[in-house]
Amino acid sequence: MALNLAKTFPHAWRVAAAMTMAGGLLLLGACTQERQNEIRRSIQNWTGTDGVLEVYAGDKLVRRFVKIDKLSTAYGTDDGAARPYRYGYGVLDANLDGKVSDGEKRVYFEFSDYSTAYVFYENPS
Repeated sequence: MALNLAKTFPHAWRVAAAMTMAGGLLLLGACTQERQNEIRRSIQNWTGTDGVLEVYAGDKLVRRFVKIDKLSTAYGTDDGAARPYRYGYGVLDANLDGKVSDGEKRVYFEFSDYSTAYVFYENPS
């Protein structure tokens, strides 16, 4: 005769889920602030955002990318050191209207930490 745990312990899965969540929160609380930030970024990277990147030449907006999931820092293959540029994928907003228009396509982009003024933010709409 097989034991049916669902009938014997009808709320067991709720207790198990609550214990798992409590354990996760305790572990998260024990992490350093930097580790918590890494976890938050990895969750955000998994869920995605609706980011906007604006690139400026002086005070003039020259490029805008919309529908960006994330920006990443480039790392060296051999030494693992951070490189002085960021990269990502987004839709090039050619007419700078802040939305995806007909004919605007998703592209790969890179920009340097040294030569570019940029603003990255989550789309508020």
